[in-house]
Amino acid sequence: MAGIGSHQTVIGTSNGYSINSRYAPKAFKLTEKAVLSSNGFSADGLALTKRLGQKLEWYKHAHDKDMSTPALAQMLSNTLYYKRFFPYYAFNLLAGIDEQGRGVVYSYDPVGSFEPESYRAGGSSAALIQPFLDNQVGLKNQQGVQQTPLSMDTAIRISKDAFTSATERDIYTGDYLEIFIIRQEGVTIERIDLKKD
Repeated sequence: MAGIGSHQTVIGTSNGYSINSRYAPKAFKLTEKAVLSSNGFSADGLALTKRLGQKLEWYKHAHDKDMSTPALAQMLSNTLYYKRFFPYYAFNLLAGIDEQGRGVVYSYDPVGSFEPESYRAGGSSAALIQPFLDNQVGLKNQQGVQQTPLSMDTAIRISKDAFTSATERDIYTGDYLEIFIIRQEGVTIERIDLKKD
């Protein structure tokens, strides 16, 4: 299972109190084992996703297999770095499964610097969600607790709780939550309504 990260996304775009769209995805399945989440300027995120899709298609035709998640992470870094003088205004998270079957999350800045992590939040509510993940997933500032891998059900429950809480404080968090569940067999998507009041 991939770590908590880019397999979760809020849906919708807004500008202040104006809602531009009720459904504008910010996470995209790139391969059967990798999902990209892109926050920031929506058009740049879509352009980047399209560019990566082209490169992945070329790779598949040349090698007759999908690119691995670590290789995809490096390709994304290179793609962002090549545009460093006129960068994509997009803050990306890449989640997936590596060759050993372990979940990985990579976080990026707009010019391609990246690092692997176990979990990461991005987007307008990241300042609200990241401390919650630090406590519940990273077990930061807790004494006498044993770090163990999360079960799938626990990871999904934590994701739902994080975004349900974020919608109470962040007006930019959208109406829906899409959780991309990445398994060896492929990617499935679970959609949950937020802001039911």
